[in-house]
Amino acid sequence: MHVLVIVAHPDSGSFNHAITKTAVSQLKQNNHQVILHDLYAEKFDPILHPDEIPTAAPLPTEIARHCEEIANVDGIIIIHPNWWGQPPAILKGWVDRIIRPEVAYRFLEGDNGEGIPEGLLKAKTSIVFNTSNTPTEREMNIFGDPLDRLWKDCIFDFCGVDNFYRKMFNVVITSSFEQRQTWLTNVQEVIGTCFPSVP
Repeated sequence: MHVLVIVAHPDSGSFNHAITKTAVSQLKQNNHQVILHDLYAEKFDPILHPDEIPTAAPLPTEIARHCEEIANVDGIIIIHPNWWGQPPAILKGWVDRIIRPEVAYRFLEGDNGEGIPEGLLKAKTSIVFNTSNTPTEREMNIFGDPLDRLWKDCIFDFCGVDNFYRKMFNVVITSSFEQRQTWLTNVQEVIGTCFPSVP
């Protein structure tokens, strides 16, 4: 299987990057092909330009490559911190530019956007790993876990990815080395379940 991994954290020494390294290592150990993009390291431009908006618009080479990748992979893994109940702006810009009509979804004939789209992504499994400094009870009771709604309902369900799993690791800022190692073991287990070893 081909799996796309996207990480969005500006600090290469962050726990988000530790999650990424663990996930990529487990995927490769399970004989999957990995396409990895570190959006900050690659200096991905998150600005959606007006001339890209039309469905048939010619796209910059980098954006066209990202679109081709996401359209053809078998699985997608997104890794990012919870910042104000949202992904970092660079990742939101990646969504704006890459999760495009006729790449990730299309509206049926006669539907001007008010109906339910047809999801076009080939991937059947998506995973989102998040980090947070908010305790789980407060996240759920006060904020309502907006990241779950965003990734599951507004993006992956919308684009036809049926199997979705999300895990939040918190509270990172006060976590011990031992706690983080336990979390990374959990990442390995999740990858092993969602993308088991293939010959």
